[in-house]
Amino acid sequence: MNTTEVKVILEAALLTASEPLAMPALRRLFDDTLDVDTIRGLLGNLGDEWSERGLALTAIASGWRFQTRPSMRTYLSKLNPERPQRYSRAVMETLAIIAYRQPVTRGDIEDIRGVSVSTPVIKALEERGWVDAIGHREVPGRPALYATTRTFLDDLGLTALSELPPLPQPGEPDSAVPLLQEVIDFAQTPPPLPPQPAA
Repeated sequence: MNTTEVKVILEAALLTASEPLAMPALRRLFDDTLDVDTIRGLLGNLGDEWSERGLALTAIASGWRFQTRPSMRTYLSKLNPERPQRYSRAVMETLAIIAYRQPVTRGDIEDIRGVSVSTPVIKALEERGWVDAIGHREVPGRPALYATTRTFLDDLGLTALSELPPLPQPGEPDSAVPLLQEVIDFAQTPPPLPPQPAA
C-alpha cells in the first residue's frame, strides 16, 4: 500500500468517525503494520493538504478529528442560530480554579473564591462532563478531589492542560474566567457531521 492510499484511508476514517480517533484505532486500520511515527507523519501531511479548506485536521486529547475552522463559525451559525450556552460567573470561576489548580477540593475552591460553592455549580460541571471526582483527600471528612476530564480538553480543542490560556500576572486586570469563556465559546462551534448517505 502506498502513501497516497494510506492517506485516503486515514481521511475517510476521520471524516466518517463520530468521535476522535486515537492512535491505536488508526493503527488498527492497517492491522498494526504502520508504526506511530509513520501515521503521525502522514496525518501531518494530510493536515497540510487541508490547510486551505473549511475543515482542519486537529489533534486533541482523545485523538484526531476534523473540525471546522474558526473562520467558518460566522457562516455555520446561520444554519444553527442557537447561541452557545453561557455559564454563570460562579460556574466559570469554579471551572477555572479546577482547571488551573487541580486536583482541588470544594474547600480549596471556596478558599480561593471567598464564597461557598453550591452543589448545583459542581453538578453543572459534572453533567457537562468537564469535571470529575478523581479521589479523596486523606484528611478528616475525606473531601472529594476534583479535576478536569478528557472531555473538557476535547471540547476546548486541546491536547493537554498546558495549552490553556496563561493566567494573568498579579496586578493585571481580569482573571482566567473571561479567557475560559472565550475558549468555550470558540470550542462550541460544532464539529462537522459525518457525511450522510444519499437519499
